[in-house]
Amino acid sequence: QVQLQESGPGLVKPSQTLSLTCTVSGDSITTNYDYWSWIRQPPGKGLEWMGAIGYSGITYYSPSLKSRTSISRDTSKNAFTLQLSHVTPEDTAVFYCARFKNPGIGYDYWGQGTQVTVSS
Repeated sequence: QVQLQESGPGLVKPSQTLSLTCTVSGDSITTNYDYWSWIRQPPGKGLEWMGAIGYSGITYYSPSLKSRTSISRDTSKNAFTLQLSHVTPEDTAVFYCARFKNPGIGYDYWGQGTQVTVSS
């Protein structure tokens, strides 16, 4: 059973950097064709894909967030991390990490999500 668990602060001040970690169990983040994504959902809005890190370590970012987003991984901890810089209240959202399985399976495992509020 694959499990993903997000962790990080629930409150971040404007202009600071938001940092979240997703710890994975039941699968290695280096498994071929697995892509590990960050997805967020602002209040009252739909899901927004932010970026991903692939099994080889290559990163992919949403064009709209690329300038503020960084995704990295720690294979020794089987975890990957999201950093979003220069946050504003508009970045308030529930943040999810998820596994995208290739080929042809798609998103099959998600974390429970973590609420992050940007406020002074």
